[in-house]
Amino acid sequence: MTDDNARQEEIRRFQAKRRRIEQSDSENEFDMGEESDPGSRDSDNNAYVPLKERRKQQLQRVLGGANANHGNADGRAGRLPSDDTQAQSTQEEITVGPQANFTLLDQMSEIKKNQAATDQNSADKMLEEEERILQNVIETRALMSVSELAKGVEYTDPIRTSWRPPKAVLRMPDDRHQRIRQIYNILVDGEDIPPPLCKFEDMKLPVGVLNALREKKIMRPTPIQMQGIPSVLSGRDLIGIAYTGSGKTLVFAIPIVMFCLEQEKAMPFTRNEGPYGLIICPSRELAKQTEAVISNICKHVHQCGLPLLRTAACIGGTPMTDQLATIKSGVHIVVATPGRLISMLDKKILFLDVCRYLCMDEADRMIDLGFEEEVRNIMSHFKAQRQTLLFSATMPKKIQNFAKSALVKPITINVGRAGAASLEVKQELEYVAPEARVIALLAALQKTAPPVLIFAQRKQDVDAIHEYLLLKGVEAVAIHGGKDQVERSYAVDKFNKGEKDVLCATDVASKGLDFPDVQHVINYDLPEDTENYVHRIGRTGRCGRVGLATTFINKTCDEAILLDLKHLLIEAKQPVPSFLLQLESDKERLLDIGDVPGCSYCNGLGHRITNCPKLESQNTKTAQNINKNDFLAKGNSDW
Repeated sequence: MTDDNARQEEIRRFQAKRRRIEQSDSENEFDMGEESDPGSRDSDNNAYVPLKERRKQQLQRVLGGANANHGNADGRAGRLPSDDTQAQSTQEEITVGPQANFTLLDQMSEIKKNQAATDQNSADKMLEEEERILQNVIETRALMSVSELAKGVEYTDPIRTSWRPPKAVLRMPDDRHQRIRQIYNILVDGEDIPPPLCKFEDMKLPVGVLNALREKKIMRPTPIQMQGIPSVLSGRDLIGIAYTGSGKTLVFAIPIVMFCLEQEKAMPFTRNEGPYGLIICPSRELAKQTEAVISNICKHVHQCGLPLLRTAACIGGTPMTDQLATIKSGVHIVVATPGRLISMLDKKILFLDVCRYLCMDEADRMIDLGFEEEVRNIMSHFKAQRQTLLFSATMPKKIQNFAKSALVKPITINVGRAGAASLEVKQELEYVAPEARVIALLAALQKTAPPVLIFAQRKQDVDAIHEYLLLKGVEAVAIHGGKDQVERSYAVDKFNKGEKDVLCATDVASKGLDFPDVQHVINYDLPEDTENYVHRIGRTGRCGRVGLATTFINKTCDEAILLDLKHLLIEAKQPVPSFLLQLESDKERLLDIGDVPGCSYCNGLGHRITNCPKLESQNTKTAQNINKNDFLAKGNSDW
């Protein structure tokens, strides 16, 4: 009996709970907005409302917000008639899944559309952030002297020269000039750009210059020379970017010879006067090579009856007295490294009072080596406006931007993408364990005939490779920054003359040096960034020849450099090894956003400037220098 009572009590509680739930649902679904009369409300309570309609009403209450509390008597959420379309579209965006009013295909299309809009917003924000970062690392007016900055001196017009393109070329339409640029992949930027000239004879060069070119079997100008030489002869400031081995040296060497000839014929240089032209190079070997090219042109010019032009190579590691005789007799052209040049300027051995022509070869290399202060110091010795030229194969956007801020209406000539590898070089990558690289060198040397260049990052590795090759009977020489100038000059001369088969070097030999007979470059290890990699492999495949580059990589290589290398190979349409194809990053989908692919700081194709390892390393060094200076200053004050 007790169990029956308990059961009945439980049934009563269940029925009461059910009535409360039904009453609550009825109030939530039908008591919305203004109160209607009790009779009508009771009749509505008995009416059946389908589940789909109840869910629609519930969605309308959510979308209606505060207006949902004031419904109509028919049970719809209260809102203005003009809001119907907006609420309906919002309902379609929110309602997804089986209860949606449109197909799954439409849902997927809508999701993709929303994702594309989100990605576009993210891309715009990322580009804004990259531009902000780039502006922070650019030092504006870096190529102006302290006195010019202090006085607010600004040059608005380029230097005028007496050279003019042939009248026949000037009469040709601009479409013809643009068509030639497109054929040779020449990209130009600037105002009043001279037309490209496809023959050296059209450039009005002296017979001696043409003889010097024929001696080197140079019959037609390369793309950078077609547009670059007329621009420089016109007196324009220039930023020249072209792949390695494209003949950039002649773009600034030929005009400086012609300008100096014009000055010498008008008024001969007197004792202790000059130079009229100054060329700055980042390494001693490049300075010696450039001076040799200019001296050869001057020799042929003098043989044709024109005045003799005097040149001097002012480089470290050699006695300063070697150049004194030339400088005292009046020098026309000086090729120098920054350190020795500043030393001679400070000691009043050399003056730049009449210098009107300045060229910085491998300009980005000098900036990377920390020569900003040295360059500004050199600028302070100029007494008037000068024509400024910057050349390199890999000139990042940061270098171009601050150069444009100081140059006068510059012309930018770009043959191919800045930082792109030469298409004449076949690139091969081999996965070799670190301890097996020395042995693998012997197998790599068998791929081509000598001469061969071997690059390594560290001086110790260069010495170890050199010693190993000598033990194996290979005729090899080595250069790096730890050797004195006599050893470095001996190594380069022997290698150029073909008396040595292999040259082992650090990156000191990777920029600008011309080894026309080198068929093979071996990278014992990867450099710190792809800029140096491009310059390394650019020592082969020069002047239209085909070259080979073999690079050893392993698991110790930085992933960021490997990603850059992967996309560099894809750009050059070279085969990509499977172990590189498997290397992926979640940020690779963002690489093609914007006008410039990849990183605008170092030209790396595998990352953006927001995660650039080179910029991060530079910021770390800057912070360390600041902390060191603060520590020294604090120590001195405490003392």
